[in-house]
Amino acid sequence: MHGSALVVGAGIAGSAVARGLLRAGWSVQVLERSANLPGSGTALAMWPEAMRALDALGAGDAVRAGSVVEQGARILRPDGSQIAAMGGSRTARLVSRTVLLEALAGDFPAGVIRWDSPVAGPAALPPADVVVAADGIFSRLRTACNGISPRALGTVAFRGVVSGPAGGVSESWGRGRLFGITPLDAGSTNWFACLRSTDLPALGSPEAIRVQGADLLRSLYRGWHRDVIRVLGKLDGSPIDYRELFDIPPLPSYISDNLALVGDAAHGMAPNLGRGACEALLDAVALVDALTSAPDVAAGLQRYDAGRRRRGNLMVRAARLLNRVGTAEHFTGARNLAMSAGARFA
Repeated sequence: MHGSALVVGAGIAGSAVARGLLRAGWSVQVLERSANLPGSGTALAMWPEAMRALDALGAGDAVRAGSVVEQGARILRPDGSQIAAMGGSRTARLVSRTVLLEALAGDFPAGVIRWDSPVAGPAALPPADVVVAADGIFSRLRTACNGISPRALGTVAFRGVVSGPAGGVSESWGRGRLFGITPLDAGSTNWFACLRSTDLPALGSPEAIRVQGADLLRSLYRGWHRDVIRVLGKLDGSPIDYRELFDIPPLPSYISDNLALVGDAAHGMAPNLGRGACEALLDAVALVDALTSAPDVAAGLQRYDAGRRRRGNLMVRAARLLNRVGTAEHFTGARNLAMSAGARFA
């Protein structure tokens, strides 16, 4: 089947769907509220299934060329002692959001993406056979269709990049907070901090928190092990992303009439699993395959919903649980013992 598609959002999910449909001969228009692709971004983990999705979209080689390979991760205590070693048999590629988006959308024909084009709701959309809502966790299209809004997780995240090699992948778990370190490339370190909202001092607006982010983080993680201290020592003058964390309640459907939800619009989740970008790519390939092989749009959307919604909802629940576990304030000793035992028997 061929047809026309209107994609709202040129992030990972939207760009991947657009790329797949363009390659299949569809007419595609992408509406993006930003002025252009982002010029910087933190690291995203591409697990083997995500790389297979990228290969199906013709973008795998570009991502391989711009990524680093890591195998396994360590969960540490604040003093640097090991709680558990995780995922030693699984290899992931770490790629910046910028490189990934360039691989997906950098070679689109002129005019496919209409920049500076925010969408207020379904009534403002031009006609198309299929509408793909890839407008993120705060999706206006999703809320207009089913009334479901994001729910606060009660945690916040800080993220950024500093110079110097990372020396592997680790998450350090303390009481009510964690600190993660991964490579971005051979000479840069990606870092992230997650903590309970109630542990933030009353600094006012998110912008005020960003401005004071370096000093705030050094205070919150004072006394942690040397790898954390090394990263914190390089924060001055480095951009710090700060945001409250939300997820989407598991949805009863990813489709409505001729509209399909993909990526964070469908299953926005806590970042703790490191699966958001992967699931967005899997959504995209599943939707493209369903639409191009079905006899009509309705059948294609039903096939997409049946194939992706159960897993997406499962990922939301798992990420929410891990967010709570990683930022637990009580029974952290029992938590650490359980993680250690689970890693040994995994």
